[in-house]
Order: sequence, then C-alpha cells, then structure tokens
Amino acid sequence: MISAAEEEANRNGWPVVIAIVDEGAHLIQLIRRDDTQFGSIEVAIQKARSAIAFRRPTKVWEEHVTEGRIRYLGLPGSMPIEGGLPIQVDGQFIGAIGVSGVRSHQDAQIAQAGIDALLKSG
Repeated sequence: MISAAEEEANRNGWPVVIAIVDEGAHLIQLIRRDDTQFGSIEVAIQKARSAIAFRRPTKVWEEHVTEGRIRYLGLPGSMPIEGGLPIQVDGQFIGAIGVSGVRSHQDAQIAQAGIDALLKSG
C-alpha cells in the first residue's frame, strides 16, 4: 500500500510524507520523501489518526470548517485538512493512511492510490 502511494507521489514529483496507522491509531509505517519539509511528518500522522478515530476522510472536517462550522475545530483528534483516509476492508476498519506535503487534494490523491492498491491486491 505504501509503495503504491509513494509511486503516485513519484509519478507527480510530489515531496510528501506518507503515514499508515492501525485500527488503534498506532503508527505502523512512515516514509518521508526527499525534500519534504519535516513539518509534514506530524501532519501526515495526525491526518491518519483522525481518519481512523472518526472513521471518515479528513476532508469531511475541512468541509465543515470551510462552511463556517468551526465547532469541529474543537473535536479532540480531528484534523480538518484533506489527505487522511480510513482503510476499510470487507466492512471492517483496519487503519488509515495520511499524506502531507503538497496541496490537500493532492495528498488525498496519493492516499487513495495506496488504498486502491490494497483493495486490488486483496
């Protein structure tokens, strides 16, 4: 999964951090591509943790905040920036992937490439 996500980043020349967490939000894998700002490390991890904690893409929180519903900023563990996706296999949430380093919709594109590869291989 992380290889496919990294391949998507490579294909586009995007410097990113890719983080994968398990269903308990524990970090299980992380890569930081060359020339990626180190600030993206924690952001990618938090995107992944938020996605599994609430079992939804972090884009949901971003949309709520953009619409003016700022109360969502107070949810413990929520990350209102697109790029975190929960990983669901056979109806079970098994973890999440978070990406940070480029524009948030590009982060999400990379994360989705990783999930797509996992589901295709499964």
